[in-house]
Amino acid sequence: MKTQFYGACSLDGFLATPDHDLGWLLQFGEIEGSSYPAFLRGVGALAMGSHTYEWMLRHAVDAGQPWPYAQPVWVFSSRTLRPVDGADVRFVGGDVRPVHEAMRRAAAGRNVWVVGGGALVGQFYDAGLLDELIVQIAPVTLGEGLPLLPRRITQPPLRLQSVTTLGGGFAELRYEVPRPGQSA
Repeated sequence: MKTQFYGACSLDGFLATPDHDLGWLLQFGEIEGSSYPAFLRGVGALAMGSHTYEWMLRHAVDAGQPWPYAQPVWVFSSRTLRPVDGADVRFVGGDVRPVHEAMRRAAAGRNVWVVGGGALVGQFYDAGLLDELIVQIAPVTLGEGLPLLPRRITQPPLRLQSVTTLGGGFAELRYEVPRPGQSA
C-alpha cells in the first residue's frame, strides 16, 4: 500500500493556470499508452483539494457525466462545497494525518491517491505520508500557475524509479519519496 501523487504538469512545472484551470491539458485527450487505467485499478481511496473537486464538478458532473470514482474521496477544504448525489465524497479539513489513517483503512490494502492540488500534495509530503510521485510532463509551458509541488525538497532527494514516453509527447516520471534520514 502506497500513498501516491499521480497527475500531469506542464514542462515548466505547473499543474494548472493561476485561476485553477486545467483546460490546457484537455487538448491532448486520451494519451496513448497511458498508465492511468492500471494505476486507477490499484487505488482504494482518494484525497482531493477543493479546487480540483470544483473543477471535476464543473467539467464532469455539471456537463452530464457521472462522478468518475467508485472509491471513497476525501475532499480537503475550509469551505462548504456541494456534494455529488450517489458518490462517496467526504469533506474534511485540517491536518492530513488523521484523515490519512481513515483513508488507509478504507483503501483496504490498495493505494491512496493524492489527486491534487500541489498544496495538498505538499501537506502529505510534510507529514511524511507521501511514498511516490507519478508525473506526466506535458509538451507545453504555462509560464505561471499552480506549481506541481510547492516545496523545497533537496535532502534527501527524490529517487527516480522510471521514465516512460507516452503518446510521443509526454514523459512519465516515477519518483520514490524517501523519508528524512534515508540515504538516496
